[in-house]
Amino acid sequence: MRLTTMTDYALRLLIYVARHPERLCTNSEIAQAYGISRAHLVKVTHKLSRQGWIATVRGRGGGIQLSSGPGSINLGDVVRSVEPDFDLLACLADGGACKLASDEPLCCVMDGARRSFLQHLESYTLADVLARTRSAPPHAAVLNPGKS
Repeated sequence: MRLTTMTDYALRLLIYVARHPERLCTNSEIAQAYGISRAHLVKVTHKLSRQGWIATVRGRGGGIQLSSGPGSINLGDVVRSVEPDFDLLACLADGGACKLASDEPLCCVMDGARRSFLQHLESYTLADVLARTRSAPPHAAVLNPGKS
């Protein structure tokens, strides 16, 4: 399973904005901090705003802030809202019901893997990620479970 660039950028944007709760952040500064495309980040900002994760202020002096505290932003919910699908096999499309034989063992294994992955993400909030990365620079790998 591989998450899309949209999800990667969405998580980075949320982390960056959460690290600066005292002010509005801009797409330009976030793009520069992570070395990513500003144009793509604008699309991510729009999507996160539409889904209620962030609030945006347009115009001069505008920017981005979290819509709620980092402790109430669940990573599993964010990833589900940004990622287009989690179908590891074609037969798992449309809600996870296997379209092959009901006893198809591969579908059961893959569906379990998908559920475990999402359940793991659901056990973390944005605040948890921030606590793990207090001293890390903004471009560090923040979700690597092998590093504290």
